[in-house]
Amino acid sequence: MTGAPRTISANYLRGGLVFGVTICALALAGCSKSGTEKAQAAPSAVAADEALPEVLATIGNERVTLEDVRSRVGDQLDQIESQYRRARSKTVENALQEILRERVIEGEAKKQGKTIEELVLAEAGGTYDPTDVEIEAWYKENQARLGGRTVDQIRSQIADLLRKQKRESAAEKLQNRLNLERKVTVTFKPYRLAFNNGDAPVLGKPGAPVTLVEFSDFQCPFCRQFAPNMRQIEKNFGDKVQLVYRQYPIPSLHPFAFKAAEASLCANEQGKFWELHDMMFGEQDKLTVMDLKEKARRLGMDQKKFDSCLDTGKYTERVQKDMQEGTRVGVTGTPAIFVNGVELPGGAVPYSTVAAAIEKELSRAPKTN
Repeated sequence: MTGAPRTISANYLRGGLVFGVTICALALAGCSKSGTEKAQAAPSAVAADEALPEVLATIGNERVTLEDVRSRVGDQLDQIESQYRRARSKTVENALQEILRERVIEGEAKKQGKTIEELVLAEAGGTYDPTDVEIEAWYKENQARLGGRTVDQIRSQIADLLRKQKRESAAEKLQNRLNLERKVTVTFKPYRLAFNNGDAPVLGKPGAPVTLVEFSDFQCPFCRQFAPNMRQIEKNFGDKVQLVYRQYPIPSLHPFAFKAAEASLCANEQGKFWELHDMMFGEQDKLTVMDLKEKARRLGMDQKKFDSCLDTGKYTERVQKDMQEGTRVGVTGTPAIFVNGVELPGGAVPYSTVAAAIEKELSRAPKTN
């Protein structure tokens, strides 16, 4: 029976993901660029420019340098490198976690003469079955993403998903406890993107241990679904999290989004960004220039200043720079969420998913007295 624990472990680690593909297709989504707009990733990429020679060619005594090439296609090179580093980091992290789980939990199973599944089930309290209250709560949180289906229509699917989540949670809890007992030290650090947020609108205290960056589109319905999470994060985490809003309108899908992005920055001048943010997502069907000016009036802004800002395109270049920054780090759809530089996949994820990612980062932050 020496091979059994490894088989059970591998099946356990992967089994909880199969159903998730189906339910998450309903629950998680975003507004994506068309295929022609998405930058094409290379089949392979050089890890860094340092691997290339400084002088790439000569024409007689004239040199063609790497800097010459970067001046022409630097943004594309940065994007390819970012995609490569993120994919490599995620692949290494997933494999490392699987190996640690197999070795640590498998070792404990052998020690106790039990299967891994028995250990995990015990950690979960003897059952994975969700209560009706838990099913109803999950449905309420995700109702807007479920295409109008009633809770009774998808009760069994929700129950299956929650069972798998409970197994994953129990396994993680068991893993963490055994890691402490066996003095496991993980030196691997995930690849984190560095953002130049500049004067982007923010909520929260500068220097907070966690920074959440959202690239968003005011006309995207999935961004509207995610928008309330920002206020909930502010309320529940306070000074522990700084929230940064970056502009990423997709004009091919949303013709009013670019001007709405400009309007939000005009409002930011008057300290009204988040008020207009909430109003535009709340009235997403009213985003013409006339509508935007009317919203500014309702919010008590200096109307002449706002109108002039919007009419002159004062922040057109600023919005374009945000879009370039998003493309550089691999954004292809909205909302795109990054927690301390690590992308949170899934688009319009529910609040619980964002909160879990924030809690994970807070657990890594240095403790202060």
